[in-house]
Amino acid sequence: MNGFDETFDWVVVGSGAGSMSSALVMRKAGKSVAILEKSPWAGGTTAKSGGVMWIPANPFMLADGEKDSADAAMTYLDALQQLDGNPAPGTSRDKRLAYVSQAPRAIDFLVDNGIALQRGSTFWPDYYDEQPGGCKTSRTVVAKPFNRKELGDWADKLRQGFAEFNVTLVEGMEAQGHRRTNKAAGRLLARIALRTIRDKLFGRKYTTAGAALQGRMLKAALAAGVDVRLDSPVSELIVGDDGVIGAVTMKDGKPWRIGARLGVLVNAGGFARNQAMRDHYMPGTRAQWSQTPEGDTGEMLQELERVGGQLAQMDQMVGYQMTPAPGWDKGYVAPGAQSMTGKPHAILVDQSGVRYMNEGGSYELYCETMLKRNAAVPSWAIFDRQYVGLYAVAGRFIDKAIPDGWIEDGYLHRADTLEGLAHSIGVDAVALAATVARWNGFVAKGVDEDFHRGERAYDNCGFVGDPFSDQSALGSIEQGPFYAVPVVPGDVSTYGGVITDAKGRVVGADGGVIPGLYATGVSTASVMGNVYPGAGSSIGPSMVFGYIAAKHAAGLDNQF
Repeated sequence: MNGFDETFDWVVVGSGAGSMSSALVMRKAGKSVAILEKSPWAGGTTAKSGGVMWIPANPFMLADGEKDSADAAMTYLDALQQLDGNPAPGTSRDKRLAYVSQAPRAIDFLVDNGIALQRGSTFWPDYYDEQPGGCKTSRTVVAKPFNRKELGDWADKLRQGFAEFNVTLVEGMEAQGHRRTNKAAGRLLARIALRTIRDKLFGRKYTTAGAALQGRMLKAALAAGVDVRLDSPVSELIVGDDGVIGAVTMKDGKPWRIGARLGVLVNAGGFARNQAMRDHYMPGTRAQWSQTPEGDTGEMLQELERVGGQLAQMDQMVGYQMTPAPGWDKGYVAPGAQSMTGKPHAILVDQSGVRYMNEGGSYELYCETMLKRNAAVPSWAIFDRQYVGLYAVAGRFIDKAIPDGWIEDGYLHRADTLEGLAHSIGVDAVALAATVARWNGFVAKGVDEDFHRGERAYDNCGFVGDPFSDQSALGSIEQGPFYAVPVVPGDVSTYGGVITDAKGRVVGADGGVIPGLYATGVSTASVMGNVYPGAGSSIGPSMVFGYIAAKHAAGLDNQF
């Protein structure tokens, strides 16, 4: 192609999960690939995340003897669209069918190309598992922990994960429950300690979750000959007579024009760190509450719109209810709150002292409910002495000693009575007392008559409730002292972007595709619509539609 400084077959903007899967497909097809990452680190938001993929009928669950199918997954996803009731231009039945039918094939392709994956858990249910087609066990897939040293010179170029240990997500969850399962947790902690000592002796440097997934993907991509370029932001998509034909990046401080023979794939994240865009599309949310990397600023969404793409579902985000304990803004990941308010002996109330949701379930729905309710930001997690004897608050056990500054800075409120607690947090004392009394009545009956907490399998899993408790998600709040901490609606990414079709092609205003332009991940309006079906419902589609898009662009729809 003329007018370019260099040319590749496939040019990818961003280095998240879908970028890597698409690159591996293209290299398998013998095509040249450049991945352009604007930050100094590879891995994108995926690397900082849990790295979970929601994959119905995946080979690992089938190997465990479970029954699942694309038909069951479609029944579930279709039911969720009806449940939501709001039109979602980013999804369609054809697109959902492409996802559920291609997702297991994408996993098989990755495994065949050396990516060590495994089932996320045997008990990580879908978030609406009570709906038709919902799964009460687990459709999750994750990477096995990864030794960064395997990347050689690239070891320090992989973005930091939130858990730089040789521990799986499930092991981490189980270890946090050590007060509930002393013997089992003790054995687990001993195994982790021995593993850590062994890794140090042999000079291994493990990471887990999203960084493990992206470390494995990066290693495979580099070995396959993918040209991965860091500090290479894309400022422009180049449009020719036949659609998008390349991109403008930077090299040695100067603009650098790269041609793309087969197409450009945009997988550049969302706009979670752009407060102006948040104010426009999702008022009341804050960039400072986002757990996304610093570069998630939305300029590629604006560029996609400039070249004709349609933005949709821009009011959606993948919620992450967080509690702003002192120092939260200096940590790599802020402390989460769902695993607090979903546990026995805890509830969430608004600023009037009234409970207003099921504190379990989908974190996306949790934060959306907070934002839609008047005077609910911040809300208050309310709990008692029973809770602090069993569970952590913002990742810390506080029954023996309260961390410095927590009370002095006004974060943790404590009182001997509910009335005193209400005065401390500024809510109506009569309303709070009535809310807690109503909750305690439900606990005595074993049924949450208001919001049905505990009736879903997911409410009772270890990431939310307490599977070792007799009532899993329910527990009275009646033993003083009583406590409260604020909860705000953070996120792990935005969930809207350009509309794409079942092949990952960007759709223009006229309903036709823009030739040469593909997108995946949270740069797109989610295939899941306005709902979040289960753990991994953003990384799963990113990975799978990167795979689908590359196969289509290479003319290999029916291969791999």
